Amino acid sequence: MIYVKRVYDAASSDDGLRVLVDRLWPRGVSKERAQLDRWAKELAPSNELRKWFAHDPDKWAEFKKRYALELKEQREDMERLAKESKSKKFTLLYGARDEVHNEAVALKEFLEKVVGST
Repeated sequence: MIYVKRVYDAASSDDGLRVLVDRLWPRGVSKERAQLDRWAKELAPSNELRKWFAHDPDKWAEFKKRYALELKEQREDMERLAKESKSKKFTLLYGARDEVHNEAVALKEFLEKVVGST
């Protein structure tokens, strides 16, 4: 099971494995408060893509396409995460204010497609 949650929200035992998928560390969050199991910045959108998108909902569809292309270049990391999602409950964490248009939501969709095709 894959969940998505803001890193600013309180950690819960229901989160399972907690994986931060932002390239930049979230402002004002200590490592203790984040309670991460992993920081997967290699799976975050590139700086160029992140800056281009700027959480603009009008760019969401194109962002997901471009991000999927970047994720395909991270095949080994993606396969590991997809494999883990089959056997473990985990939560993808993000720092953005927009709860609908962010990299964790896009990554979750991508992972579910990868898992569903295997």
